[in-house]
Amino acid sequence: MSEFRIEHDSMGDVRVPAQAYYGAQTQRAVENFPVSGWPLHSDLIRAMGLVKFACGTANHQLGKLLKTGKNRLDDKQVQALLQAAREVAEGRFDDQFPIDVFQTGSGTSSNMNANEVIANRAIELLGGDRFDVKKSVHPNDHVNMGQSTNDTFPTAIHVAVARSIRERLIPAIERFREVLADKARQWDRIIKIGRTHLADATPLRLGQEFGGFARQLELSIGRAERALEAVLELPVGGTAVGSGINTHADFGRLTAEALARETGIPFVEATDHFESNAQRDGLVECHGDLKAIATTLFNVANNIRWLGSGPRCGFYEIKLPDRQPGSSIMPGKVNPVMCESLMQVAARVIGNDGCVTLSGAAGGNFQLNIMMPVMGQTTLESISLLAGGVSAFVDFCAIEMEANAEACEASVEKSLSMVTSLNPHIGYEKAAALAKEAFKSGKTIRELCTEQNILPPDVLQQALDPFSMTEPDR
Repeated sequence: MSEFRIEHDSMGDVRVPAQAYYGAQTQRAVENFPVSGWPLHSDLIRAMGLVKFACGTANHQLGKLLKTGKNRLDDKQVQALLQAAREVAEGRFDDQFPIDVFQTGSGTSSNMNANEVIANRAIELLGGDRFDVKKSVHPNDHVNMGQSTNDTFPTAIHVAVARSIRERLIPAIERFREVLADKARQWDRIIKIGRTHLADATPLRLGQEFGGFARQLELSIGRAERALEAVLELPVGGTAVGSGINTHADFGRLTAEALARETGIPFVEATDHFESNAQRDGLVECHGDLKAIATTLFNVANNIRWLGSGPRCGFYEIKLPDRQPGSSIMPGKVNPVMCESLMQVAARVIGNDGCVTLSGAAGGNFQLNIMMPVMGQTTLESISLLAGGVSAFVDFCAIEMEANAEACEASVEKSLSMVTSLNPHIGYEKAAALAKEAFKSGKTIRELCTEQNILPPDVLQQALDPFSMTEPDR
C-alpha cells in the first residue's frame, strides 16, 4: 500500500498520508506552519467536535441537511455526521489534528481539519471509502454548513475554556480551600508571632493565618466562576463578519442550546454578532481572572514556603513533607519543592496574561481577531497548569503539612512587639523605649516590666496574655 494518497482542494492536488482521516487543507497547513511542534490543546480539539455536533444538530432541526438539491443528505448520512462529530468530541481522533498552534489567525486550518476528519469518518461509518474524492458527506457543504471559521472557531474556544474551568479548575481550587480550612480549624489554638514587612509584629493564631489563606482560595473560586461567565456568549451564527450570511436566523440560538444541553453550561447565542465575531474581550476578561487566581496561588505557596523554612535557621512554624533530596552537594538537605512548583506555574500564567491581553487588544481589526489560536491555546494552557499545579500541591504538600507548635509559641515570648499591648497602659513613647531596651539587653518585654515594676503583676499578666492579643477587645 502506498504511503500517501492524492487529495484535491480548490488550489489543486495535495499528497496526504494514506491512512489519515484529514485531507488536503489540513496537509497544506501542516506544511505551511512547521513552527513549534505544538498541536492544538486536546480540550480545544474536543470542543471543535462538540461544536460541529451542535451545528449539525441545529441544521438537522432546521431541515437544512435533508433539503432536496445537490447537497442533500439522507437521514443515515446525517446520523453518521453527528456520530463522527461526537467521536471527535470524545477524543477518539486527537491524533488526527496535527496542525501547529501558530497558524492562520482565524483558526481556518484547524476548522477545516475538523471538517475533513468528521466528513471522512462519517463516510467510513456509512461503509464507504473515506478516501473517495467524491465525498458523500462533504467537509464544507455538510460539516461546515451554516458556519464560518470566524464564528465556529471562537465558539469552540469558549466551549473548551468554560468546560475546563468547570470540570478541572474549580474542583481543584475548592479542594485546596477545604484542606486549608481544615488546617485552620486544627491549628486555631496555636499562638505564633505575626509578621509585617518580614519583621516581627503582634501575635496571632496559626489557625487565623491559614484561615486567611483559605479565604483567598474561596475568593479564587468566585474569580474562576466569573472567568467562566465571561465566555458564555457564543459567536456561532455570525458566520464570516457577523451578518449571518448563508445561515438560518435561528441557527446560532439552536446551536447554543444544543451546546448547553450537552455540557450543562448555560451557553447562549451572542447578543451582537458583530461584537462577538470581531472581538475577544470576553477571553481577555476570562484570563484576567485566571491571572488573579495565579497571583493568589503564588502568594499562598510562597507564604507556606517561608513558614516552613529551616529547620534550624528559619521560621519552621510548619513542617512540610519531605518529597525528595534537595541538593546534589549538601547531604540531608530537603527543599520546599511543591511550593516552588506551584509558584512557577503561577508565574507562567501571569506571563500568559500578557499574550492574551496583547492579542485581544492588537489582534482585533474590524470584523475579525486574527490571534485566536494562540489566545485559545494560552488560556487553556493556563487553566491546565493552574488545575494541575494546585492538585499536585494539595496531594503532595498541603494535606501532609503539620504545625510546629513549639516553634510558633517560642517566638511569641521573645517578640518585641508584645509591647504593643502595653500602649493603653503606659503610652506609645514609654512602650517604644521598653522595646529598644529589651532588644539591647536581650531580655523579654515581660522580664523588663517585672524588673521595673511597670505594672502590677495581675495587670501585666493580663496585658501580656498572647491569646488575648489575637482578638479585638471585648
